[in-house]
Order: sequence, then C-alpha cells, then structure tokens
Amino acid sequence: MDINNIIKNAENSIKEEFDKVDELCMKNSEKVLSAFKKNKISEAHFSSTTGYGYDDIGRDAIEKVFKDVLGSEDALVRSQFISGSHALTVALFAYLRPGDVMLSITGTPYDTLHEVIGIVPNNSSLKSFGINYEQIELINNDFDYEKIKERLMKSKVKLIEIQRSKGYSTRKSISIKNIEKVVKIIREIDSDVIIMVDNCYCEFVEEKTPIEVGADIIVGSLIKNLGGGIAPNGAYIAGKSNLVNLAAERLTLPGEGREVGPTLGINKSILQGLFIAPSVVASALKTAILASKVLEDLGYKVEPRYNDNRVDIVQNIEFGNPDKLIKFCQGIQMGSPIDSFAVPEAWDMPGYTDKVIMAAGTFTQGSSIEISCDGPIREPYIAYLQGGLTYEYGKLAITSAVKNIIE
Repeated sequence: MDINNIIKNAENSIKEEFDKVDELCMKNSEKVLSAFKKNKISEAHFSSTTGYGYDDIGRDAIEKVFKDVLGSEDALVRSQFISGSHALTVALFAYLRPGDVMLSITGTPYDTLHEVIGIVPNNSSLKSFGINYEQIELINNDFDYEKIKERLMKSKVKLIEIQRSKGYSTRKSISIKNIEKVVKIIREIDSDVIIMVDNCYCEFVEEKTPIEVGADIIVGSLIKNLGGGIAPNGAYIAGKSNLVNLAAERLTLPGEGREVGPTLGINKSILQGLFIAPSVVASALKTAILASKVLEDLGYKVEPRYNDNRVDIVQNIEFGNPDKLIKFCQGIQMGSPIDSFAVPEAWDMPGYTDKVIMAAGTFTQGSSIEISCDGPIREPYIAYLQGGLTYEYGKLAITSAVKNIIE
C-alpha cells in the first residue's frame, strides 16, 4: 500500500475545505491585529517583573488585548495557571459557595475535573465543601432543552457549566450556534445564573466566541489554541468584570487579586503566540481534516468527517482495537520533532480513571496545539488527535502514524 498516494489522493479531495479554513484564518488575523493596534502594543510591553509583580504594564496590556480578541468585558491571563483544568478549578471555587448547585448541561465533564467536582472522591473537592453537582446529558449531540428548562424552574442553580470540546467521549463538540440557542432559553428562566463555558480547543475555530452570544465567562489554556505554540504555559479566564475579578482573588488572594503575579519574562511569548495563533489554528484544522479523510478512506470511523463543520481542533479516530490505538499514537510520536525516538505506552496518569496513552513530541510539555495524540485505553478505543504548528509538519506526522498502523 503506497502511503504517499493515499495522502495525495486525500489532499485532492479536501481543497475546498482548506479554502474555508484560509478564509477563517484571515478574519481571525484581522481581529487579532486590530486588538494589538487598539491597545498600542510596543516593545515596552515585553518587559518583565519578579517578586510580587506590581505595576506590570505588559501583563495589563496582554489582558486588554485578550479582552478585545475574545469580545469580553475583562480577561485574566496568567502564567500562574498551570493548565486549562487549573483555570476551570479556580473559576469554580471563585463562584461557588457551600450549598450552591453546579449544573453541567453537556454530561460528564473532562476526566481531570472529576476529583475537582467530587465525582471521584477527594477531600479537596467542591463536594467536600458542600457544593452540589448535577448534570444533564446531551441528546443527539445537542442540549436537552426541555430537561434544562425543567431543572431551572425547579430550584435555584448558581452556575451552569458547558464543555464545548468532546473530551474523552464519542459525542460531537458544541457549536456557537447551539450555545447561543441554549443561553437564550436559560436567560428566559434565570437572568442571574452564571453560564461558564470551557472553551479549550475551540478558539479561532469559529468566528464568534461564547461571550459574544451571551455566556458570562469562558476559560481556556495557552498551551492550546491561543498560545500559538509559543506561550510556554498559562491560561485565561474572560468575561464579565466582576466574575473575572473574583477569579483573580481566588488565584492569588483576596484584597490583592490581579494586582500581583510576576510575569518572569513571559510577556513577549504570550503576545507573539496570540499574534500567530490564527495561522497555527488553521494549520491544526488542516491537519485534522487530512487525518479525517485519510483514516476514513482506510475504513476507520472518524468524527468529525473531513467536510463537517468544525468547532474545535480535535479529531476522533475510532479504532475498535487497543493495539491499533497504541500504534497510531506511537506513529505520531515518531513523526514529532522532540523525543521522536521515544515509544509512548499507556499508563496510569494522575487525574484519569483509565490508563491513557499520550503522544506529544512537543517543544512545550503537554502542548495540544502542537501535534499530539492521546486516548484512554477503553472501548471503543478512540484516538484524539489535535494540533500541528504547520500543516506540513502535521502532514508528516499523519504519514508516520498511518505507516505505523499499516506496517
């Protein structure tokens, strides 16, 4: 079987989809450039602070740029966030109090939040502080609007959580269109409930953000889309100013909030990463589209299909076989720039209930906007592929992975 011919034939079939990605990239690039110009970003904003981090003009400018790019009242963008899951945790502990109810309307959240919420017992969980958790499952990859209405009319819910990306599940990711619809329904019943959206993997994949269709707060990671493969760590919380400030006081301490937090030389990396993020996200989308077409042509079930509308950078490939899943991830590792000689194996990762295999030969540890692939070792044995700093490198990684499962 000639792998190069398979790739070439697939590319000939997806040119129209690539044109759509290029058009989106241009719109998002214009949005980012406009935010840089509006906030008069200069070399002075590349400066660094240490210790407490008082009066960091670069940090403050970064948060204004992110605010404008995301269409929000305010934004908290900090390297003190270890991950997207950490930022989500900070937000949840900032907004919820003992006796409050948190309601997920996209089913069970991502594995790393299970101990945070208390789905898996932990003495530091929300549950251990007397915060109640409920969830409503999706129906046919859409919100269960009737159940949501019934639950909101029953008793007070403090916070509604929406996870846009699919996580380790077989469902589709949630579009801006569907978020806009459910927000409108929620607001007809409760104008005060906090609507918080986990926006990880979704930035710059659609033209609008959840904030622009009525969500109160969104959270994302800088080692995913908005970091552009340059930001070495960090995350953001953006939305209404009062909620952003509450999160800042939970991240640092009450009374100091966002006024502290040294940047330690990271400002330029965050700004440069955001600047090229539209192009990098476009490369990740093209890589996913190619993988979808190639693997579907080889007989595997994929989601989304190559010509489906996409709302995140994640590509599901269902192998139905643990060995194929492992081989594919190992092939991605072989096609990566860092640790290409390493052979990833499934292991018991902290925060996960199943063994997980993770391939990520990345410049930044765990970066999902760089080419990476992972999946839990459980039926139906799905690989979750994401990233690609350039399409060319993404294509080489896909070629390597396909060779590994065939040979």
